[in-house]
Amino acid sequence: MYELPKFNMPKFKKNRTLSLLLLVVLVSSVFGFLAGGFLSYYFYPVRNNISNGVYQEVKEYLSELNIEIPETEKIIEKHITEKEYLPQTTQEQRIIEVVGKNSPAVVSIVITKDVPIIEQYYINPFGEDWPFEFQLPEYRQKGTEKKEVGGGTGFVVSEDGMILTNKHVVLDEEADYTVFTNDGKKFPAKVLARDPVQDLAIIKIEQEITTNHNGESEIKPFIVAKLGDSSNLQIGQTVIAIGNSLGEFRNTVSVGVISGLGRTITASGGGLIETIEDVIQTDAAINQGNSGGPLLNLKGEVIGINTATVISAQNIGFAIPVNKAQKDIEQVKKIGKIVYPFLGIRYILINEEIQKENNLPVNYGAWIISGSEGELAIFPGSPAEKIGLKENDIVLEFNNEKISLENSLAKIIMKYNPGDKVKLKILRGNKEKIVTVILDERSE
Repeated sequence: MYELPKFNMPKFKKNRTLSLLLLVVLVSSVFGFLAGGFLSYYFYPVRNNISNGVYQEVKEYLSELNIEIPETEKIIEKHITEKEYLPQTTQEQRIIEVVGKNSPAVVSIVITKDVPIIEQYYINPFGEDWPFEFQLPEYRQKGTEKKEVGGGTGFVVSEDGMILTNKHVVLDEEADYTVFTNDGKKFPAKVLARDPVQDLAIIKIEQEITTNHNGESEIKPFIVAKLGDSSNLQIGQTVIAIGNSLGEFRNTVSVGVISGLGRTITASGGGLIETIEDVIQTDAAINQGNSGGPLLNLKGEVIGINTATVISAQNIGFAIPVNKAQKDIEQVKKIGKIVYPFLGIRYILINEEIQKENNLPVNYGAWIISGSEGELAIFPGSPAEKIGLKENDIVLEFNNEKISLENSLAKIIMKYNPGDKVKLKILRGNKEKIVTVILDERSE
């Protein structure tokens, strides 16, 4: 303890009340100074790790004691301000908020599979009695081992654990899939449905059962990513991609803009090659392993599902618009599978070049034609066969919508459901006719 100097009370003969008042003020000042110094000294080593929560607790505690220490409060407030990062722009602040809000809903998907263990051994091809030593290597399988063979990304779309991802991520029916959440928890996953047309799939993990403070069991809901609307996107709009880059760097964030809309690409991966129409192009980095992760707007809504990148290019990636996935999610919730309307024809979309090369009477429509490798133009037993469609017929309109490169038959038919009755305008030779067909069901 510090030793205070002796204090000699001045003598006020005429006014004893004034003397007592001055004494009270002086003593209060001294003790106030000591209390402030003591608390500042006490909080100094603590404040290096202090959080807002601790700060509030300290303020409440001092308030209960009816103690006001403005200087200590300023020290704590100043330290917290210095420790927290302050966004430089409104856009930067939005990006930070969006990432913080959605990262818990983004998951890493690890693919494991039983692979053969190959053992090398040596033999003498001339037999054991051969006088010279001569050994040739041979290989044989010695059991199997569980091995990680790939990875991808997904994001939670329902509190009970439904996850949306790419079909090519979970395409192998013999593989096992494990989901890791952003907090490091591990869940075995089951594939609920694979989209037969689009590069989309839905998998499921089971919710955790916890015990509350009353000893009662509770089912813990998963944090869900909010789905937005991809019908009114703009080129130049800022977007954020989150994913398990290279299958190693969990919840990697990249930022860019929408570079193009309505693109058509032919993508390959996981043994799957397919043409995907009407996708979003972005320059936000989409690396291997990002497949199935969300593409987000600055409102924190999912507007696309990252699906492909151009390996030979710089920052050209593609995402499936989220509106295409909405129907998949609802179908899996209601009927447990993903189904599409099915007409049953193989066709080529006509443009001016195809018209000239094949001497066709029109420069638009879906030209029914067989494939070069023997694929049938009309699927046996399909609705198209039942109404008498033939090879070389041209479907001009689908329910009064003109079929063109920009408005393809595949895009139009997606608006309908199995069992819907629609009208087709057909050109056979030089004659047009209207036929009515009931769409069938196509599933995985």
